[in-house]
Amino acid sequence: MIEVAVLHEEGWPDIDWEFLAQRAVSTAIAHSPYAAFATDQTLYEVAVKLTDDEEVHSLNRAYRDKDKPTNVLSFPMVQDDLLQATANTDDGEVLLGDIVLAEGVCAAEAAEKGISVADHATHLIVHGTFHLLGYDHMDDNEAETMEALEIAALASMGLADPYGDRTTGD
Repeated sequence: MIEVAVLHEEGWPDIDWEFLAQRAVSTAIAHSPYAAFATDQTLYEVAVKLTDDEEVHSLNRAYRDKDKPTNVLSFPMVQDDLLQATANTDDGEVLLGDIVLAEGVCAAEAAEKGISVADHATHLIVHGTFHLLGYDHMDDNEAETMEALEIAALASMGLADPYGDRTTGD
């Protein structure tokens, strides 16, 4: 079973963030090798925080040594190699981790892409969920794998390929 807790600060559009976050996280997990998490007896928890650029800037500086805000940060709580064994938890609950989105960065990127903040935030939550599941994009092969999963998850929700505007080349 998958549960998503949403912490929603002011500044974000007035939509049903709990529904959006639950749908994004559940869909990402359904498109991963961990799809069984949705029907396991174990409760898999993800926290999504919708905050301002200043808080994300501070987190990015503290945890990634990058002195600027970014659109989304993910903080996995389970090591990649232990994800398969999480159903063996003693208390029946597994905190997969936290996803934090920056309102200003998210809104600016959505405007640049010509999409709604809700659709862009959905993509960022899907992206963050894949990070919680051990995916990364540090090299081209990892990026291609992760992007393909994101594209499939978003398509299943009726959302466009967020990477479709990229051009290929050297």
